[in-house]
Amino acid sequence: MVSVLIVYDTQTGNTEKMAQHVAKGAKSTSQAKVFLKRARDTNLQDLQNADVIIVGSPTYYGLMSAAVKDLFDRSVKIHGKLEGKVGAAFTSSGGTASGAETTILSILQAMLVHGMIIQGRHGSKHYGAAAVGSPDDQDITDCEDLGKRAVQLASLVKSQASAEKHA
Repeated sequence: MVSVLIVYDTQTGNTEKMAQHVAKGAKSTSQAKVFLKRARDTNLQDLQNADVIIVGSPTYYGLMSAAVKDLFDRSVKIHGKLEGKVGAAFTSSGGTASGAETTILSILQAMLVHGMIIQGRHGSKHYGAAAVGSPDDQDITDCEDLGKRAVQLASLVKSQASAEKHA
């Protein structure tokens, strides 16, 4: 089993809707135990307990929200303890060309500093799922795919680590 923590911040409810669909995608693999939490309610132990950490934020000036940034700022206390975990990100924004990509990249950058593993995507939305306003059908599909792919990657990482441990 893979433990998946989906952390999100939301003001309008759009990012929360996306988080719910990321969770649905993760659960669809039947390999995941999924926990869905608001950023302000997430503690450092939650991060350490997860195999997969997927973070969603509204886009604010091309960056993650203050609540998500606060979580990453607090995570300095556990620096080095998230290494090897799988990370992914998603965002909702107010319009096209309004900073969604840079918001996702700001989240992924914090994850990379922690030594986390990030899987890109060769198709569109290379860095994570993004929606303009309320997620439409394609955005929902992208969110579900993000959750599913993150679990699949974490399963591979865990099985490889287990094989190396027993070798």
